[in-house]
Amino acid sequence: MSEASGAASGTTGIYDLGDVYDAIYRGRGKDYRAESAVVTEHIRFRFPNAASLLDVGCGTGGHLVHFAQEFAEVRGIGLSDGMLEAARRRLPGVPLERGDMRSFRLDGRFDAVVCLFAAVGNLTGTDELAGTLASFARHLVPGGVVVLEPWWFPENFTPGYVDGSVVAHNGMTVARVSRTVPHETRDAGRMDVHCLVARPGQGVQHFSDPHVMALYSRAQYEAAFTGAGLTVEYVTGEYPGNGLFIGIKQKGE
Repeated sequence: MSEASGAASGTTGIYDLGDVYDAIYRGRGKDYRAESAVVTEHIRFRFPNAASLLDVGCGTGGHLVHFAQEFAEVRGIGLSDGMLEAARRRLPGVPLERGDMRSFRLDGRFDAVVCLFAAVGNLTGTDELAGTLASFARHLVPGGVVVLEPWWFPENFTPGYVDGSVVAHNGMTVARVSRTVPHETRDAGRMDVHCLVARPGQGVQHFSDPHVMALYSRAQYEAAFTGAGLTVEYVTGEYPGNGLFIGIKQKGE
C-alpha cells in the first residue's frame, strides 16, 4: 500500500523507511511502469489533452516518475516524511508536498488526480472517504479525471491470508511476512507485517508494522464519487489487483 497514516506510535514502520519500502516492492517485481501506462491510457481516453496530474498518496514516486514522462505538469502529495524523502531523490524538481488526502488544499487545479496502490484504504469510515473524493474533485478542472485504486471489498477480502517474501535490492536484504485478519471493531482488515532488514556492516533490524485498511464496498466508493460531483465507473481486467474506479468531474461543478 502506497501511503498510510504511519506505524504504531513510537515504533519504526515501513512508511518511515522509504528505501526499505522500495526494496520490498521493487524486489517483488511490482511493475510501476506498466501500471502507470494503464492509468495514463484511461485518462487520455476520457481527456485526450490532459497535461497536468496530481498523485495523491504518491509514496516513493514509483508511479509518479512515469507520469512525469507523460504529462507536462506533475505534482505529488504524501503523508509520510520517509516516503517523500525517497520520492524527492527520485524526482528532483517535481513539487512534492506533505498533505492529508482528506483535507489538502493546493493552488491551481489539475486535469487528472490519481490515488493508487490502495492508499485510500488507510481512511476510516465513509465520511473520510467522502471527504477525500471531495478533495480530489476540488482540485480538478471541469471534465478532469479521477483514477482511484481500491483495496479489497468485503466480499473478496481473505481472512487469515498469509504472505511472505525475501528480496535483495540496492545492497540490502529484506524478509517480510504478513498476516491479514478482520479488524475487531470496524469494517476493516488488519494486516500485521513483520520485517527483517539486513544491510552490510549494520546488522539486522526488525520491526513490526500493523496496517488497518478499510473494507469499503463498491457501492460506498460509488456514493463517494457521485457525492463529490463525479461520474463513476468501475473497470477490471487491465490493472492488477482489485481494479480501478474512474470518475469525471461534471462540467458545471
